Amino acid sequence: MKDFEKKTTPRKMQDTESWFLESYRCHMGHPIRILISLYKGNYHKFVLAVICFFIKHACVWVLPILTANIINDVTSHNPNTLRNILFYAVLETGLIALNIPMNYLYTSYKSLATRYAETGLRKALIRKLQQLSISYHVETQSGRLQSKIMRDVEAVENLSTQMFLSILNIALNIGVALVVTVSKSLIVFFFFLVTAPVAAVTMVTFRSVMKTRNNEFRKEMEETSARVMEMVELVPVTRAHALEDEEVDKMSGQLFAVAEKGYKLDLVQALFGSVGWAIFQVFQVICLAFTGYLALRGRILAGDITLYQSYFATVVNQVSAIVTLLPTITKGIESVNSIGEVLLSDDVERNEGKEQLTEVNGSFEFKDVSFHYKNTDSQVLNHLNLQVAKGETIALVGESGAGKSTILNLVIGFHLAEDGCVLMDGKDLCKIDLRTYRKHLAVVPQTSILFSGTIRDNIVYGCTDVSEEKLKEVIRAANLQEFVDSLPEGLDTQVGEHGGKLSGGQRQRIAIARALIRDPKVIVLDEATSALDSISEKLIQQALQNLTRGRTTFIVAHRLSTIRDADKIAVIADGRCLEYGTFEELMALKGEFYKMKMIQS
Repeated sequence: MKDFEKKTTPRKMQDTESWFLESYRCHMGHPIRILISLYKGNYHKFVLAVICFFIKHACVWVLPILTANIINDVTSHNPNTLRNILFYAVLETGLIALNIPMNYLYTSYKSLATRYAETGLRKALIRKLQQLSISYHVETQSGRLQSKIMRDVEAVENLSTQMFLSILNIALNIGVALVVTVSKSLIVFFFFLVTAPVAAVTMVTFRSVMKTRNNEFRKEMEETSARVMEMVELVPVTRAHALEDEEVDKMSGQLFAVAEKGYKLDLVQALFGSVGWAIFQVFQVICLAFTGYLALRGRILAGDITLYQSYFATVVNQVSAIVTLLPTITKGIESVNSIGEVLLSDDVERNEGKEQLTEVNGSFEFKDVSFHYKNTDSQVLNHLNLQVAKGETIALVGESGAGKSTILNLVIGFHLAEDGCVLMDGKDLCKIDLRTYRKHLAVVPQTSILFSGTIRDNIVYGCTDVSEEKLKEVIRAANLQEFVDSLPEGLDTQVGEHGGKLSGGQRQRIAIARALIRDPKVIVLDEATSALDSISEKLIQQALQNLTRGRTTFIVAHRLSTIRDADKIAVIADGRCLEYGTFEELMALKGEFYKMKMIQS
């Protein structure tokens, strides 16, 4: 990997993403200009690739000339024919031998340039995704973003190959054929100009019909695939109701439909494939007859008939290739624009130039805070006022949609107040570098988010130089010691994708350990004990007590029994704080909190 970076990087790699972003900004609305600018610093590699391509294909271009010359020498009884044949054979053999190193160099130069751009684009996208706001990620499907990073970038790389290499290669093939032809016979040259494009477009027209049939067959296969997956998922229901035969009959109809589409596709491919081949051969015959007539009239040499036949086939095939490239180019241009939707998005979290924090105490004040989400008119928070002292644990309770999670998002800085302000240690969160603030923050979400790796990797994520003593202390505080000791590989046990090898309670305790090891000043807990059995909940409650001790903590909980020990409880409704106090104080009020507690009792 280091070797690849050394070969591909014309500028510092950390500047690559900003360069690609700047390329999009400068040429917004001009996909081809964007594409060309992405390769700045690598143009020489494309030039070298084209030169190598020309040399490696020289044996193919020269062979018709040598063949024609040999035939002309033989038919004209040239006394130097034997010497010429030997020279031509050595020349062609040498050009063939050059094909191997030239093909290696061609691929190397081409791949270095295109892979560099591919890697740079993906890095630019990944960096941009890390900068975009949480609102953007909430509103955008993750599958679409993944498609932009993988499929769209791949399509741009394919477009690069087609634009910089395939089209240049086609131009070289046509250029060589036409230059040689025009140097030997203007009549044949004009014949090529008239007939070759007609032949190529006719062939492509027949191919487009086959493409339509292929699309129909593909859609039928996709429908069949979807129905097969549905059938497999419904096997328990089907078996439970003795509907096996009905399901088989239903699938048989779909399978016969696919077979029928496939049969029609086979016939169409056979028909149009043979028609396209026949058209090409007819034009070859026309070329043969025309050049034969010219040779008979003495306008060209007999050996040149072979040369013109070969070059006519080259021109027709290359013109046809240009037409067939159009869908790939169109798809690539769409992908260039698709990537631009992310890179040019202004929905980013802006921290540059704001105050950087080195220390956080953890006192908060919500002063007349209002907030609503994009694409909605209703206020989620409506002139909310709330105070939290340093080291206090505050529990937020209320019905779904009351605004509890929004308050947590404001504390984290995922969203910023539209009206009013959120003060942390007396400083407006809108005016500080949130990245420096979040280094003192830990979040334990309702659904623990683990990545593929070991238990150790997930706990120490983002932390460097963690001692074994510190790690053991955190594991004990998170009530993980017994679980880790029961594993043959201990902390080095793989958790599986998204922690799939662990139970919900085990994943949650690992998330708590991850929070503890950061030694945060502010804790955000969002339904950390929901959907767990009583034993797991007890273990997690003990771990949470260790986590929140001496730290400012915000808790969202629906089980009111779990927040009895909170310093303060805020009852949230319609974006406002209706009641605020200790558990005992709110119960004594016999207000909203009391009613909620009685319902759960």
